[in-house]
Amino acid sequence: MRSIVSKWNQSIRLTILRALIIGETYKMIQPHVDTLIAPAGRSPKHLITRKRGWARIATIGILVALAVGGLVAWRMSSAKKEDAKPAAAKTFEFSAGDVAALSPRSLGLTIPVSGSLRPLLQAMVKSKVGGEIAQVHVREGDRVAAGQVLITIDSADLRARHDTQLAAVAEARARLDLAKKNEQNNRLLLAKNFISQTAFDNVSNGVEVAEANLKSTQAQAAITQRALADAQVRAPFAGIVAKRVVNVGEKITSDASVMHVVDLNRMELEAPIPVSDIPSVQVGQEIVFTVDGYADRSFKGRVERINPSAESGSRSISIFVTLANADAALKGGMFANGSLAAKSRNEVNAIPISALIEEGGQTFVFSLKGDTVERKPVTVGAKSVERGLAEIRSGLDVGTQVLLVKADGLKHGSKAVIGSASKPPAPAAAPTPAAPTAGKS
Repeated sequence: MRSIVSKWNQSIRLTILRALIIGETYKMIQPHVDTLIAPAGRSPKHLITRKRGWARIATIGILVALAVGGLVAWRMSSAKKEDAKPAAAKTFEFSAGDVAALSPRSLGLTIPVSGSLRPLLQAMVKSKVGGEIAQVHVREGDRVAAGQVLITIDSADLRARHDTQLAAVAEARARLDLAKKNEQNNRLLLAKNFISQTAFDNVSNGVEVAEANLKSTQAQAAITQRALADAQVRAPFAGIVAKRVVNVGEKITSDASVMHVVDLNRMELEAPIPVSDIPSVQVGQEIVFTVDGYADRSFKGRVERINPSAESGSRSISIFVTLANADAALKGGMFANGSLAAKSRNEVNAIPISALIEEGGQTFVFSLKGDTVERKPVTVGAKSVERGLAEIRSGLDVGTQVLLVKADGLKHGSKAVIGSASKPPAPAAAPTPAAPTAGKS
């Protein structure tokens, strides 16, 4: 109180001093001003009485203005000093439903599975021989049977080569027949000692050479016959033509792609699964899928294979799921979403998912220790989206209370209190977040 009175007195003294200075200045310049503003033919003395009245009014106005200005300045300086004081610490108040405790829970783990569908059996059919395309028998979308001709390649050159080899086979067979006759005649001569054993051995050797030549030419003829048959490119299995690569008149080389054939009876989906969830996945488990374009229909799949190694970048392991598709409703490239009900597992320490906060690649929670908020980094394991729970593998002790809501300004070291509620904090289900209220302590 004394400081306020002292400041007020000081302000009044400054105001009075300013008024005296202004009054003395006015007295000094008044005669000169009267002389300048007096009308012609009149003495300035006639204006003294009138001027003194206006001077008094002006002086009073100046004094009032200076007093008000001094008071305003004093108030502003006082307000600045008050604002300079440190703000009181904020205490966050939460309801009992805004917190939950880490406790052992059964997740009833459900693993999301999604990916693009592709035919389990598909092939890019290639030509085994080169040549000009003479005829294309099918187009995209046509159903084909196993062994059905897809493309015919001009076979004039191939047939000529085959005929040449057939002629060579005939020649080799004739040489063999002649060699055998010579051998028979020379055997009779050898029995009568008309020829030596050496001469007979040379004849017998000629028979063996002729037989080898015949087999060689027959093999060459078989190759040309196979090439002639390969001039007709056939479907390797029953399916549907998904893509045609060539047209009539084009010239292709051997091993060139000509058709893409798919079998839609069974579809396959490859989906990445986190390494932490792989122990809960087994071959033979069923998965129910929904597919884009079939909102009112579900499809059942089965885990067929599990990749033995994890991807280095994503740290996930691929599983392969097959789906029956007898009516060919599913097509290659469709996107499927499903969930895998993992095998039952023991209870794990879990908290509601809403308590988890991700920032800068780190997952943490805000826990309560008495009336103080602490930021705790945690390691998260499996999650159950249906139950709203997440497994906490490290970072928290069982029974630790965590906040389920995000309040503006909440940080490590903040003060918080739990308001009274009819029900204690629920450690299981994630409650509906409520807006916290803050007050000054």
